[in-house]
This record gives sequence, structure tokens and C-alpha cells, in this order.
Amino acid sequence: CYDSKGELHEFGSQWKTADCFECSCSREGINCCTIYSTPVGYDKEKCVSIFNEETCTYEVVEKNDHSKTCPVHEMVG
Repeated sequence: CYDSKGELHEFGSQWKTADCFECSCSREGINCCTIYSTPVGYDKEKCVSIFNEETCTYEVVEKNDHSKTCPVHEMVG
């Protein structure tokens, strides 16, 4: 299997990409999915979700004070 960067991967192999996807190669082709969940159940008027590309995670914090986290009640992904 050749990935989007043109790198060759063996059948049965798995890898993580720099943009937070976990991929696998089979005889049917490449399958990739995100390795993070997206917060959707939080107070969107008071809070904002911020994606950390290094850890592939979201943090939900108050818009006016990013040092304060907000409760999240639902995630998708």
C-alpha cells in the first residue's frame, strides 16, 4: 500500500500519521481513522475547544480564561 505521501507499507502493517490518524494496510487497501475524539457536549457560549496537534487531543477551556477547563458531557469520533 502507498500512503498519501507515497510511502510504501506492507500488508498487515499499522502506523500513526503526524496529523493524528491511525492507518492500516490490507489487500483491500489503506484504512485510516482519527485517533482522537471531538468534544461536542459542552457550553459553547462560555467555552472553546482547542486541538493539541502534539498529543492529538482536545482541551475544552473557558473562552475568557484558558487556564480553566470546562466540563464535557459528550464526545464523538
